[in-house]
Amino acid sequence: MRRHAVLATFVVLPVVLLAAGCTATPPKATPTPTSTEAAYVSTFEPPAATEIAPLRGTTVPAGSLEHPSVAAKIDNHEEARPQFGLDRTDVVFEELVEGGLTRYAAVWQSDIPDEIGPVRSIRPMDPDIITPFGGIIAYSGGQQIFVDMMMATPVKNLVFDYDTTGIFYRNDVHDAPHNVILHATDAVDQAADLAAPQQQWAYSTDIATSTAALDGAPTSNIAVSFSSERYPNFTWDEAAKVWLRNQEGAPDFDAAGKQLQATNVVTMRVDIDGTYGEVPKTIMIGSGAATVSTGGKTVNATWSKADAASPIRFVDANNVVVRLAPGNTWIELVPNGVGSVTLQ
Repeated sequence: MRRHAVLATFVVLPVVLLAAGCTATPPKATPTPTSTEAAYVSTFEPPAATEIAPLRGTTVPAGSLEHPSVAAKIDNHEEARPQFGLDRTDVVFEELVEGGLTRYAAVWQSDIPDEIGPVRSIRPMDPDIITPFGGIIAYSGGQQIFVDMMMATPVKNLVFDYDTTGIFYRNDVHDAPHNVILHATDAVDQAADLAAPQQQWAYSTDIATSTAALDGAPTSNIAVSFSSERYPNFTWDEAAKVWLRNQEGAPDFDAAGKQLQATNVVTMRVDIDGTYGEVPKTIMIGSGAATVSTGGKTVNATWSKADAASPIRFVDANNVVVRLAPGNTWIELVPNGVGSVTLQ
């Protein structure tokens, strides 16, 4: 009897356990831990867009130079010195005029002063020099044939002799005719419909990677002679990394008392056309010898210009395009025969 009772109990037990398993309360879900830290928000801001200044090769904010260039014929007579605004030019061409003197065809676009001058008259080579830049050309007047030549270009002409707007005035710093001044920023503001200039030359990223600095010969002084009246030179300032300009043996200062300087100095050997009598015309269409000086070094080059609207092209002895350093450039148009270039 006892044995059978034990067996009965053994048989019933699993049934009871199954019943209990069917009616048990399901386990509670474990909650997911939550972070006490704030969600990460990126503070990264992409850099502002940039572009290359067309006449300097420097990096500038995109869209900051969407205005035309303004060029002007700037007087270089002793009585016109010191000039206004030459320290802020992008490009300056020095050209021979009558009497063995020189004048400048100067161009501003990256940094336009309120006033530039003294402004003088146009010459027959100026249309070929200025046309590739487009924009504005300012001058005081000139022989009618030369004025007509400049007027025939697509460049906007501002002529003191014809002006009734007040964009020019005579200052009391110099005596006439060496005292005509242009309100340059006003001139650009009034020509907002004109396009910015095209890039004229190839540029390196810095002085050290320019063609002259990489491949040129060390140079401490660039001496140029146009005549017995005009013989400028540029000396290399290693500390400032610029060429300092002198005229007839003395430092060349602007109206603010700062010595004029350049990142790049280019000399172009040019022929002179005697068609206009005592007024020499520099021949700009064609080709010839050149030197390009940057970073205290100079490389020999060849210049060429296909037509009036084309920019001047510079190539080295291997016919590779010369790269200027970012910065301003002075170009000396040195006459073949009577002129000279001496490098030290």
